[in-house]
Amino acid sequence: MTFAGNGIGITSGIAIGEAHILRPGLLEIGPRQIDPADIPAEVQRFQLAVNGARGRLQQTRKKIPDNTRSDIIAFIDTHLLMMNDAALVEVPIQLIRRHAYAAEWALQLQRESLVQVFDTMDDPYLRTRKDDVEHVVNQIQIALQELDEEESDDLQGKVILAQDLTPADTIVMRHQGIAAFITEFGGPMSHTAILARSLDIPAIVGVHGITRLLRQGETLVVDGEQGVVLADADPDTLAHYQRRINATRNRTIQLRNLIGRAATTREGVRVQLMANIELPEDIETTRQLQADAVGLYRTEFLYMNRQGMPDEEEHYQTYRQVVEGLDGIPITIRTLDLGADKQVDGCTTLSCNPALGLRAIRLCLKEPRMFQPQLRAILRAAVHGPVRIMIPMLSTLQEVRKLKAILAETEAALSAEGIPFAKNIPIGGMIEVPAAALAADAFTRELDFLSIGTNDLIQYTLAIDRVDDEVNYLYDPLHPSILRLIQMVIDAGQRAGIPISMCGEMAGDPRYIPLLIGMGLREFSMQPGSLLIAKERLLELEADKLAKQTRKLMKRLGESDYEPLLEQICTRH
Repeated sequence: MTFAGNGIGITSGIAIGEAHILRPGLLEIGPRQIDPADIPAEVQRFQLAVNGARGRLQQTRKKIPDNTRSDIIAFIDTHLLMMNDAALVEVPIQLIRRHAYAAEWALQLQRESLVQVFDTMDDPYLRTRKDDVEHVVNQIQIALQELDEEESDDLQGKVILAQDLTPADTIVMRHQGIAAFITEFGGPMSHTAILARSLDIPAIVGVHGITRLLRQGETLVVDGEQGVVLADADPDTLAHYQRRINATRNRTIQLRNLIGRAATTREGVRVQLMANIELPEDIETTRQLQADAVGLYRTEFLYMNRQGMPDEEEHYQTYRQVVEGLDGIPITIRTLDLGADKQVDGCTTLSCNPALGLRAIRLCLKEPRMFQPQLRAILRAAVHGPVRIMIPMLSTLQEVRKLKAILAETEAALSAEGIPFAKNIPIGGMIEVPAAALAADAFTRELDFLSIGTNDLIQYTLAIDRVDDEVNYLYDPLHPSILRLIQMVIDAGQRAGIPISMCGEMAGDPRYIPLLIGMGLREFSMQPGSLLIAKERLLELEADKLAKQTRKLMKRLGESDYEPLLEQICTRH
């Protein structure tokens, strides 16, 4: 009988492949003791498990392509080092010998002890290191439970099933050729979900219990658009989905005919279609698709999955490589935006919710020694091509002024040291919190451009944790409050004569493009995979007609019957 599961589809792709279940059963580890006579054998079993986990990780390390970014390789190397750490290797053995604990329970106790230590750390970056502990412990637990006997490191064409995945997991497995992934937890706006869209991996999140309901090696159909997973599907159903896969391939070929064509509305209004990037492969894709610019270059991956902070030279070489790789295409580099789902993915308690705490520009201003190397590197890299700097999560003008002061100090230091750097780089800010949107007029007087980050703006306005699948059904880009805030920012930009772009997921969704065009937005930045679909949609639109309808809509947002007009704007153009 066919099994059907439902979750939240986060990409539009479809895939058919064998199930590869990660970390099954780990939540069921409980207290267990063994016969004292069996302690030597239990210690040996634990040591064999550590050696097995280490060996698998070493094999994975060998399979990563040479052109993989250094921070991703560092992620693997860090875990290999941890598998030699006494805290994870020796302490569990002591617990086995001292208390006759089963190896799984001894390791679990040590895991809890280490995680507790990380949880009490004040430094938000260091707190994220507990994810590494979790990952390494899970690998050893899998080996201990002998759940990997039928597993293989060959993930080519497999559908990955997991309780959750980190962004680094996703990147590594993408290099290993996975067909799709499904997780029990997570939301459509989590960083892993956004990354999946960037990498064009069919994926579903929020399918509770999926790792226990399905079997290893079972043939699955993953419909990322509908959020449906099917197991044991009959031949007719498989043939249906195979036809859809073929149709998607043909659609991709059709869209590529739009490369090189200007992004304009039907009456010739020019619109800037820009790319959001964070991976080396995005650079080549951006060039191939002839994006007008890179509207958002995320730099957080330089800080993640490693033991130390990147120094100025590492920043500089990375940015220089990207700027030169774009070969003259303008790029907007977003400064460090660590926090929220990039640190404690899935956390829903207020006490450990960094989304409302020290993150992004707040963290950078508090830790200038961490921030200045990045600013120095950006200024130096801007010598090699057109660069803008964008500041995430602005709330107050004081933050802008402090940022400018630090930037001036940085420029003065570079000048004194005789190091070449670009002067008068445009400085912009991300409008991601309601306070900044409401004060957009003031920000336009201090900054050269603004970019609306809809993912966080929606989260903060509607007071929902975007990675919590229990409440993410409330995530609504068309909520009247969101539309009013977006309109306020666009209007402020037009009054001041500065560019206003949008770089959140809303910008790349073809359903919202007519509405945003009607609101006056003329710069969109999105995942590279969405660029041609957006251009196709744009070519069908009439900006003047949409502007009239949208003005009418904005006047009626507070009324009970505005939704039909909203639907008309979004769907009938």
